[in-house]
Amino acid sequence: MNKILLLEDDPLLAKTLKKVLEKNKYNITWVKDGEEASLMTYGEKFDLYLFDINVPLLNGDDLLEELRNAGDKTPCILISALVDIESITKGFRSGADDYIKKPFEIDELLVRIQAKTNSFNTSLEYKQYKYIINENKIMYQNEEIHLPYTQKEILKYLMQSYPNVSSKDELFELLEVQSDLALRVNIAKIKQKINIDIKNIRGVGYKLA
Repeated sequence: MNKILLLEDDPLLAKTLKKVLEKNKYNITWVKDGEEASLMTYGEKFDLYLFDINVPLLNGDDLLEELRNAGDKTPCILISALVDIESITKGFRSGADDYIKKPFEIDELLVRIQAKTNSFNTSLEYKQYKYIINENKIMYQNEEIHLPYTQKEILKYLMQSYPNVSSKDELFELLEVQSDLALRVNIAKIKQKINIDIKNIRGVGYKLA
């Protein structure tokens, strides 16, 4: 599992990113200021840095420049609301491998992260079903299957986990209403819509058969 150091002082954005990235099988360490991030880089090895620029104590640009000067070559994606060419140029001169402007689509960030961590998969496959990740499409024998967003996310998670079991707690994170009933209803609708075999592992969770 790829380890990412997330430097972000906005709690709402940070928690959203952490939740989404952990669902996509990344191990996230979240810190709120540049000095804390600097300390974390001494104690742990990360596969990717995801740094906001405007953070307290030590900004993302200066932190990254310090790391590069110390010989740290860990790939880094900078996040910033600054969109002028001077700010972007400064970011790359500090040693950034990529730069994404706020506000951004989570799916776009995921593609950029996958590319930098060598975890980029264009699709997930299960029997005759294919989930095309960058297009967010589910295909069956080359025909697209249309599902509501939540059900599509559940199916994607089950395909990512196959042949292992996805726990109920993991799947609850994909629901607006986190309950056994809501999960059962969504699983039943997926099975009804696409006739796929999803097993209930009693007391544990669900898996593709």
